[in-house]
Amino acid sequence: MVLSALLASAGASAQVTRPAVPPATPPAPTPTPTAPASPTESVPASTPQPVSAGVPAPAAQSQQPVVPPPPPAESVPYGAGMKVNLSPDGSKYLRFITWHQIWSRYTQNNTGTLRAPGKPQSEQVDFAVRRSRLIILSQLNPRFLIYTHIGINNQTAVSGGVNPTTDGKKPQLFVHEAVVEFKVNKYLSVGSGMHYQNGLSRLTRSSTLNFLTLDAPLTNWPIIETADQFARGIGAYAKGRVSKLDYAFSVNETFLTNQGSTPLALGITTGTGAAAISTGTNVAQYNPQSTKHIYQGYVSWEFLDQESNLLPFNVGTYLGTKRVFNLGAGFLYNADGMYSRATTSVVNGPVLTAAAQPGANLFALIPTRKHDIALLSADVFFDTPLNKDKGTAFTVYGVYYNYNFGPNHLRYIGASNPGYGAAALRGNAVPHSGTGNIGFVETGYLLPKNTLGPKVRLQPYASYLLASYEGLRKANGNIQNVNILDAGANFYLDGHNAKFTLNYRHRPDFSNQTATPEGPARVNEVKYRPEITLQTQVFL
Repeated sequence: MVLSALLASAGASAQVTRPAVPPATPPAPTPTPTAPASPTESVPASTPQPVSAGVPAPAAQSQQPVVPPPPPAESVPYGAGMKVNLSPDGSKYLRFITWHQIWSRYTQNNTGTLRAPGKPQSEQVDFAVRRSRLIILSQLNPRFLIYTHIGINNQTAVSGGVNPTTDGKKPQLFVHEAVVEFKVNKYLSVGSGMHYQNGLSRLTRSSTLNFLTLDAPLTNWPIIETADQFARGIGAYAKGRVSKLDYAFSVNETFLTNQGSTPLALGITTGTGAAAISTGTNVAQYNPQSTKHIYQGYVSWEFLDQESNLLPFNVGTYLGTKRVFNLGAGFLYNADGMYSRATTSVVNGPVLTAAAQPGANLFALIPTRKHDIALLSADVFFDTPLNKDKGTAFTVYGVYYNYNFGPNHLRYIGASNPGYGAAALRGNAVPHSGTGNIGFVETGYLLPKNTLGPKVRLQPYASYLLASYEGLRKANGNIQNVNILDAGANFYLDGHNAKFTLNYRHRPDFSNQTATPEGPARVNEVKYRPEITLQTQVFL
């Protein structure tokens, strides 16, 4: 924290600046010379009068007051960033945006976490590159847009590298977005490529640069790194605005995923040889044979100020610069995206023997059920200045998700996971998505300008996620809810361009659970683990 304070001090003295407007001065007297004087020049005195005996000469006319030097410069919004104009009027340009989010973190790990092969680790202090990104954006014609987004995510000393779960070295720089877009008219633009024009919710389309809280809950990206590429899809989209209705719809290819899975992975095998039997678990997993398109869309009604929709990055908090009230709804649909075997699916020894032969087609030998991925959401966003003189502002966002991934599906994810290995519940993993219902709300309050002095703005916040997944149940069979609480504060040195975020997470540990033949896991006990993160963010 001492180091952070020193960095904050250094950052505050090296901000993007412009001179403050000097205070108004009284109008200077009209000069007598015929040639007008420059505003910075003194007006010469009038010609001396003759001196009479005993009568002193009249005093010379007063000179025009000199404008005092301007006070120290003040911080201003970053604006367009690193922009290279390709035309005199700036309508043709090339723009660069780059940012890093670095985490310093204390984590009490989930039970059974390893830090290295065979080395248990109950807690640790670690450091991570949460995101490192670069966007190149160009508009050579008002009707044509091209942008490229590359970067890395979630690099720790343990994970996020070439082998994501067991090695943190040399993370793969990859294309997040590669988009070309054409503006048909003022109501419609169409584009294609690797894009982020997601459906489902505002948070699914969120910018990672201006979160209200430390980060997104991740539940907002339900199929991340399964049927998509890090919350992006290859496809085509249509977006635009009609009156106060903002919309975006897309159709994408389904990435081949879960390719190591076979129908045997959907069952439990008992016995050996001819007596072996494989019984279905009634738990849906991503279908490795899924090839149908993903359809998604999001619409919102903007009651107050309209937001920019040039790029698909929704703002988390405007820090009092806008007054926004939006209601939105969205969807995502992928036919046959999941598959499962019912508990009545029993495969005997001869079939298993045939399935074990080289080149055997297990999908033909062992019947499975197909399930659609059908996801819905509704949300509300409100952001407003409260007292412009004091600079206070209030932000609140709430969203409801209804997820259907097939029977008893449940997936675990931990951001920048500090645990070693492929175990689903290692490190800081929590239930991320599954068949069920999820509610999420976040709110923040931007305190008055001088709360921490003239250089730093303070914004406390809190968020709460409540989820009920049918694949997670108590010992008595009732659904075991997932409760995740985050609380913290943003310390703004130069708006979102330079800030620190200190966050505390009250994280549930579901590692004490037992698998059941009928599908849903039985949770024997839930322990809550602390997770404290300091994020340093700078973007240019």
